[in-house]
Amino acid sequence: MLHRLKQMGAWSRHVSARKGPAAARQGMKVEARRNRAVIFDMDGLMLDTERLALGAWQKAAAEHGYVFEEETYLLTVGLNAADSEALLARTVGSSFPLQKITALQRTLYAEEIATRGIPPKPGLFELLAALEAWGIPKAVATSTTRAMALEILTQTNLVTRFPVIVGGDEVARGKPAPDILLEAAGRLDVTHERCIVLEDSEAGILAARAAGMPSILIPDVRPPSQAVGLLATRVVPSLHEARLVLTDWCSDGA
Repeated sequence: MLHRLKQMGAWSRHVSARKGPAAARQGMKVEARRNRAVIFDMDGLMLDTERLALGAWQKAAAEHGYVFEEETYLLTVGLNAADSEALLARTVGSSFPLQKITALQRTLYAEEIATRGIPPKPGLFELLAALEAWGIPKAVATSTTRAMALEILTQTNLVTRFPVIVGGDEVARGKPAPDILLEAAGRLDVTHERCIVLEDSEAGILAARAAGMPSILIPDVRPPSQAVGLLATRVVPSLHEARLVLTDWCSDGA
């Protein structure tokens, strides 16, 4: 048996030598991609939903005789439902019928996406195809509830492309706490430092920082502050550029 193992080792070295430098480099790239993962936000990152949600808020408020300012909505970007509601309650004042308007907003938003659909952000499908070609596992970590996330991802034909989907109601603390990102990494069975986070919100970038994960910030409706922008590993204008960054990251043997 020992002799056989030695023969197999010699044969392996001989084959590796015959493959040459190009094959060796390719093998290094494949090895580098193992045990890495990409964690996606959903709203504003993959899908252009934030403007639809804002429109639903403004329409719901108007039907109750109130004005809902865009600046108020932007404060909630990246937060889960409970944290958004608490922030709004502190912001709009006690005279604002928040519960009624929130309920109507959810109805109007659901009707809007059901009738008009949800446009994907530019570069999304090219990025997903690249990651799948490289064999990089993917997860969604969204502040949206799991039920709503599954509905949206199903409607946009994305649900089958993510083996792991974590909703904001599945963790104790929402972004900017790291809980949802660590949960996604755990379900992927990839260590946190080997995951990279794609985000459009300040809350998401802060969560990635707290989780010890590198991040790519692709701003959407709310431009990041300079301080938060500096916390991101990279800031790029679209998912097209994010794909180029990930090409280098996935090929890096570090």
